[in-house]
Amino acid sequence: MYFNNLDFLIVITYCILLISIALFISRTPEGTKKNSEDYFLASRSLPWWAIGASLIAANISAEQIIGMSGQGFVVGMAIATYELTAAVALIVMAKYFLPIFLKKQIYTMPQFLEYRFDKRVSLVLAFFWLGVYIFINLTSVLWLGSLAINSLTGFDLTFGLVFLALLSLSYSLWGGLKAVALTDILQVVLLIFGGLTVSILALNEIASMHNGSGVIYGAVKVFELLPEKFDMILSIENPSYRDLPGVWVLIGGLWIAHFAYWGFNQYITQRALAAKSLPEAQKGVMFAAYLKLLMPFVVVLPGICAAVIFPSLERSDQAYPMMMSLLPNGLLGLTFAALIAAIVSSLASMTNSISTIFTIDVYRNLSSKEVSEASLVKIGRNVAWISVLIAVICAKPLLGSMESAFQYIQNFTGFFTPGILVIFLIALFWNRATTLSVLIAAITSLVLSFLIFLLAPDLPFIHRMAIVFLFSGLMCFITVQFQRAKIHNNAIFLNDINFATSKSFNVNTIVIIGLLAIFYLLLW
Repeated sequence: MYFNNLDFLIVITYCILLISIALFISRTPEGTKKNSEDYFLASRSLPWWAIGASLIAANISAEQIIGMSGQGFVVGMAIATYELTAAVALIVMAKYFLPIFLKKQIYTMPQFLEYRFDKRVSLVLAFFWLGVYIFINLTSVLWLGSLAINSLTGFDLTFGLVFLALLSLSYSLWGGLKAVALTDILQVVLLIFGGLTVSILALNEIASMHNGSGVIYGAVKVFELLPEKFDMILSIENPSYRDLPGVWVLIGGLWIAHFAYWGFNQYITQRALAAKSLPEAQKGVMFAAYLKLLMPFVVVLPGICAAVIFPSLERSDQAYPMMMSLLPNGLLGLTFAALIAAIVSSLASMTNSISTIFTIDVYRNLSSKEVSEASLVKIGRNVAWISVLIAVICAKPLLGSMESAFQYIQNFTGFFTPGILVIFLIALFWNRATTLSVLIAAITSLVLSFLIFLLAPDLPFIHRMAIVFLFSGLMCFITVQFQRAKIHNNAIFLNDINFATSKSFNVNTIVIIGLLAIFYLLLW
């Protein structure tokens, strides 16, 4: 057990501060009640800084901090491709997807599909996302977070699961998205501070192990000792090639995962849908893209350092908790609070999106009578705590024996993401697409993904996603041709959408792409 009383005091203070801020933000004027737009979309009033911070806080959680650090321990900096190239996907989302979504004033991604096609497509995707969010996303975040708590404090895994669940609900259940998004600026500051602190102290420790001092000396020693950990493009002989297949991570199926996640994932896009305006949303997304460039130093570098300091770890997911054990008391508590911040912000984001999808796309659609605004908010709150309870119960049975939770998430969500991307791209940009064509695309994606997984288990899942994406798109195209479909009644007419972006947005796009090019050229 590494914690002392000072560390516990810091963590308790953080929890109290977080709940207090959230309750203050969540208050409503006397004599008024929250309606569904207040609860699920923060009254469409979020400023750019809250959007950007909340996008990162929703994304970076235990699966990234612990899971990706674990992959840094095994693979090295190559795993940072997930973070770095995501910056480009964010920019594409802001420029080409957001203008359409905000113009339609939607609450959820399934709701957009109902507008474009019909309720059948909406319900299929709604139930799919509910399943993925509860049984893959929530369970993995809770499980990895409880592992970290167990490693650093000695508390039982069940205690960790219950503690994280209750903390996330305590500050998000009453206030909804507004409470989540506006507290995320605190969470992101702590997250970045914690990750960078671990990296800096780890490099200092490595320097002192080799009779030197300072971060620069430590970084040089890490590079000298483990040069293979800094290869951004893995060779086919690398044991991790199956997960990160060489140059294909830059030109292949990883983009399918990126665009499906950053463009059409409810608990990500919900922040942008709640923006004051389109320019405000785009500024927020650009802010998030810059923060993404920091993530390799926050979540991957500690895992690489662990390979030097603790080379014989039994499980790769122990890397980040072990690195935190090097911190002095007090700083350990503050950094642990940062880890908790990342976990509970993602849990809160996911549960809010689960409640939004169930309430708006399932309950309201299937209800035989008109549902009041107060009832929608009440149902949303009930769904939030029930989904967390299910995830707490299922976390250990689903993930207890997994070597790497991060790759588990990427692999199994990869069964569905190709079909999701096909459905949304043709919904946005092909006015002849029909309901039948997108349902066939979804079925093709699921069936073909499982067949390839069973028949060719050694095929990199990035390649599998690319193959499934192409075949799903082809089946959609063939279906439309077979139906001899004309322009759909609910088609999106792109001439009505303004895709122009500001000069600052365009300049920042060039800067980010330039920085990425330099990084990959240096570490090719």
